[in-house]
Amino acid sequence: MLSSTVQIETTNPSRLIRRLCKHWSHKFDVSFDDQQGHIAFGGASCLLTAGEGNLTAKIQTEDEAQLEKMETVVADHLQRMSTDETFSFVWQR
Repeated sequence: MLSSTVQIETTNPSRLIRRLCKHWSHKFDVSFDDQQGHIAFGGASCLLTAGEGNLTAKIQTEDEAQLEKMETVVADHLQRMSTDETFSFVWQR
């Protein structure tokens, strides 16, 4: 299993979890609360965890190309869900 993790600074990590999970809930298997969210994309999954002033996203998949694609997709959607913050994404494998 391959994985990639990013931590971004944000003033409201719970809000981002709720917004992103609700956004994808019409298309994927999603579960979430204010502290954690899980999105199953079929061949990949994303775990979102709220911290004190930060949000951690961890992607897991079996395929290197899919991991790279999901890093971009998750980063783009997190940025889109934020209306007033700009994030810097440095994924760690």
